[in-house]
Amino acid sequence: MSVRVVLVDDQTLVRTGFRLVLDETGDIDVVGEAADGAQALDVVARTRPDVVLMDVRMPGLDGIEATRRIRTGPHPARVIILTTFDLDEYVLAGLRAGASGFLLKDALAADLVSAVRVVAAGESVAAPSVTRRLIAHYLGSTPPRAAADQRLAVLTGREREVLTLVTRGLSNPEIAATLVLSESTVKTHLGRILAKLDLRDRVQAVILGYECGLADPVQ
Repeated sequence: MSVRVVLVDDQTLVRTGFRLVLDETGDIDVVGEAADGAQALDVVARTRPDVVLMDVRMPGLDGIEATRRIRTGPHPARVIILTTFDLDEYVLAGLRAGASGFLLKDALAADLVSAVRVVAAGESVAAPSVTRRLIAHYLGSTPPRAAADQRLAVLTGREREVLTLVTRGLSNPEIAATLVLSESTVKTHLGRILAKLDLRDRVQAVILGYECGLADPVQ
């Protein structure tokens, strides 16, 4: 079954370029396009895509609010935020609104295709280290340790260790090597962390981990 995608960007040239790349794959089907957030909501409601490629800086309803409404609506397609710069306040706002990650507009064709496939499979496309850098840059401070301990009290000691390493940007294989665990065990711990903390994916785990002071700010 092909991955159904909607393209949202106020620049026709950007949408055309993405469509040309995705149409070449054979397993990704562009089912709609929109030039702003309001149009995006209509197109998503009609086409029910798996993934939305969403620009954030658009006239009228912007991509952040459109992302929030899509993610909380009756057909919560996964959203990839499109941005020009990786250190962009709109990216963090998009992640908070429910996006599954972000992609630079000048990404290679292979990266675009990979991102769509990864997000359609339920994963995130923002590297934890980059996400953490964004959070550090725009949040600037962490809550009191007592508040962090209260939020993370549902985790076991091992789960907290795994969340700490996820927040610090380590991949599953790196976490496995650090804690002397199998990669499958790390995946199991991460799944339990997401369930206990009611988190959607790894991106949200990194955001929460940083907010709880599990990683130092990145300069």
